[in-house]
Amino acid sequence: MDPQFYLTAFVTLFVIVDPIALAPLFIALTQGMAPAHRRAVALRACLIAAVLMTLFGLLGDKILNVIGISMPAFRISGGILLFVTALDMLFERRTQRREGQHADPAHDPSVFPLATPLIAGPGAFTTMILLVNNSPTSGVAHTLAIHAVMAAVVTSAFVFFLAAPVIERMLGRTGIIVITRLLGMLLAALSVQFVLDGIRGTGLI
Repeated sequence: MDPQFYLTAFVTLFVIVDPIALAPLFIALTQGMAPAHRRAVALRACLIAAVLMTLFGLLGDKILNVIGISMPAFRISGGILLFVTALDMLFERRTQRREGQHADPAHDPSVFPLATPLIAGPGAFTTMILLVNNSPTSGVAHTLAIHAVMAAVVTSAFVFFLAAPVIERMLGRTGIIVITRLLGMLLAALSVQFVLDGIRGTGLI
């Protein structure tokens, strides 16, 4: 097991989920709630997101096999999808879309929009499938390690939710935008690597 691969996996998932940018959105979606209720919403959202990403990590490749999509093809398409996400982060479109998500006051926002699509969205699902199937090592230990990485990222999102008021005061909107753009640059490089790995898997290079 290559520690560098799992460090890269953590960074990739962290950038996709982007807990720092989610913190002020969590405040907006839970505005007016008591602190205990807000913590319960944060915990429930993170647990649901973890379950969804676990399902995609465990069953995603089987779904691809059933519909006849090869892993190299999925790596290439997944890399392109992540690159589009990176462009959205760099040009602030992702933040604007997320800020457009509003919870219905009559409903609990933990499932929608917090758990999905804000924490566990299409990018996170794609990344889980790619990470589980994008390593020279395979087997139960590798799969468990990737899911442990995912759990660490979701836990970090929970911590950022709890610290959201402090983070918002410290960074402000400008600080969050700067961090989001830096993460977008990193994600762009990682997405290109996914595409290169997919092309290599086809035997073209």
